[in-house]
Amino acid sequence: MKTFKALESVKTEEGNKTSIIEKSISDLPEGDLLIKVNYSSLNYKDALSASGSPGVTRNYPHTPGIDAVGIIEESNNSSFKEGDSVIVTGYDLGMNTAGGFGQYIRVPSSWAILLPAGLEEKDSMCLGTAGLTAGLSVFALDKHNSHQGFDGTSSIVSGSTGGVGSIALMLLSKLGSNVTAITGKDSQEELLKNLGASEVVSREGLSEMTRTPVGKSIWDFGVDVVSGNILTLMLASLKPGGAVACSGMVGGPSFESSIFPFILRGNALLGIDSVEISLEQKTQIWNNFASDWSLDLSHTVREVNLENLDTEISTILKGGQVGRVLVNLN
Repeated sequence: MKTFKALESVKTEEGNKTSIIEKSISDLPEGDLLIKVNYSSLNYKDALSASGSPGVTRNYPHTPGIDAVGIIEESNNSSFKEGDSVIVTGYDLGMNTAGGFGQYIRVPSSWAILLPAGLEEKDSMCLGTAGLTAGLSVFALDKHNSHQGFDGTSSIVSGSTGGVGSIALMLLSKLGSNVTAITGKDSQEELLKNLGASEVVSREGLSEMTRTPVGKSIWDFGVDVVSGNILTLMLASLKPGGAVACSGMVGGPSFESSIFPFILRGNALLGIDSVEISLEQKTQIWNNFASDWSLDLSHTVREVNLENLDTEISTILKGGQVGRVLVNLN
């Protein structure tokens, strides 16, 4: 029986420990597609799973990795054939189903989409779930704005040195918006300007610029991955008809607001889910990244193999990740 390498997290009395092990294809769950994984990426949810967070993964030992791209080696679905390149993100991959930090995965065909023409495997995982989430956020804001585009608008992005934030910043800038990047990492101002930020503001600076329950109208759109006080201040500072797309809770699951931004300015809070959305929605976003939304992420991505991944997991849990981490499983 064929074996492969995988990162495995195991519960111990001292907490979860990770190691690289040899697994057998027969260890994988049932599914329509057996996929040889070529690339994955590191997300905050992966780090939580690897470290034993019960809110992500219930049973251990477990192989995390909510992202994967690779080649189909076995298919029981006529829509996919051996040799097809496919992307798998979200659903239960890497949460309670063995994920992309292994060289093979077996999944239902309803979790996979064909890699769009014009998008390389490596580039798809430079984006990963972070890119998909950023893309869904920008698409939701554009839809809220009746698809009038972003040219000449003003936007604010939180968590702008992280995966979702940095890609949202680059994409909004590419589409013509003047982007204010919010960051807790003062040393990264030059990086953020190079990514396309028109202005870089610290979290403390944001508090000084705005006031609640409603303050000066500053931004048309917001992309928030933090929640907490950052989201409160974003909502209080939108122009009439503006909206914030929210997808994360690094700052906690709760925030304070009043009804005023919503009834005095017609503002909107748009929730973004990248896990359980339809394949049709995912396909649309990936096709956008393969064409009009094409981004050069090479200078924001750090490539590692499985053996180096433990260090990156520790970094992201401490809040020190900048940009994206690409995992090469070849």
